[in-house]
Amino acid sequence: MIPETILTNARVVLPDEVIHGSVRVADGQIVDIAEGEARTGEDLQGDYLLPGLVELHTDQVESHFQPRPKRYWDPIPAVVAHDAQMASSGVTTVLDALRIGSGPGENRVASRAPTLIDALVHAADSGILRAEHYVHLRCEVATPDVVEVFDEVGGHDRVRMVSLMDHTPGQRQYADVEAFRTYMVGKHAMSTAQFDEHVSQLHELAAEFSDVNRRKLADRATARGIRMAAHDDATQEHVDESSALGVHISEFPTTITAARAARRAGQLIVMGAPNIVRGGSHSGNVAAADLLSGGVLDILSSDYVPASPLQAVFRLFGEGAITLPEAAALVSAHPATAAGLDDRGVIAHGRRADLVRVHSYEGAPSMSAPVPIVRGVWREGQRVA
Repeated sequence: MIPETILTNARVVLPDEVIHGSVRVADGQIVDIAEGEARTGEDLQGDYLLPGLVELHTDQVESHFQPRPKRYWDPIPAVVAHDAQMASSGVTTVLDALRIGSGPGENRVASRAPTLIDALVHAADSGILRAEHYVHLRCEVATPDVVEVFDEVGGHDRVRMVSLMDHTPGQRQYADVEAFRTYMVGKHAMSTAQFDEHVSQLHELAAEFSDVNRRKLADRATARGIRMAAHDDATQEHVDESSALGVHISEFPTTITAARAARRAGQLIVMGAPNIVRGGSHSGNVAAADLLSGGVLDILSSDYVPASPLQAVFRLFGEGAITLPEAAALVSAHPATAAGLDDRGVIAHGRRADLVRVHSYEGAPSMSAPVPIVRGVWREGQRVA
């Protein structure tokens, strides 16, 4: 049994307001929320107390597993290091997004995805991780082996989400082929001839596999009750296709047209928090801030920067774009709902005591918004960071 904990003298971020008060935790749940300071308990010195973050899409565990090209770390220590990074960023629940499906000429961690997934499942089931971890399979549909790998790993109980991706240049994320050229030449040092040949191979694979694999994967995910996301939808036709397959989450729509279509289809819309922090998309696609102001943004994920969700929350709040409870919901309540985890995501009586203490540092000369400093993290009432 986890002992009772009282966190007091905090600015408590509730679903609709921020109060100065205390939160009492017992047996892993929030049992009382009160205004004013308690006579006993841990003094948070006026810091914010937010619900623990729920992360739907982070690629960072792959970076820990493959820290250099062709160099792999032992998978369990890689998972543990990744977990520590997420927890120290205020994340108490994380869906680790692992790519499956290997394309031509790619030295990708996707070829070793089963090893990494087994390590994640083992570490989570063994209780050695700070945050609670699930698996999000990023399925590259335009590859010959993606369905085969899904059949190998999709049966794990911790596989909670599937995204259907197609990164073939000339559409979706890389509608601008020159943007794809910049990415590939910069990352893989390709010559012009090598790039042209690579693009030709990708188009051939897409013509053969994209549509058939998308349907097969959707059928398998539906049969297993796994939540599905569409990735990088750009057009009304893309959204119509994903909706017909049973998709309820739109990840990183690349245009305002796709985001609005996703909203009409009842899909929850996810964008990358780095897009908010940087002020736009690194690929030249629609800005997350524009979707937010247009009322078609529900969730922010860390994507490739684990600390970015909290930074985005305090930037949006600091700049007056939305209230702090509204900003917190983008990284806690809404992603919890999307993942079917209705026991967490808000500070409320009876919910899981997943909490993060954040100090708002306002003295950074290079930042126009407060910098969130994580000073404590609790998962089910137990301090983990």
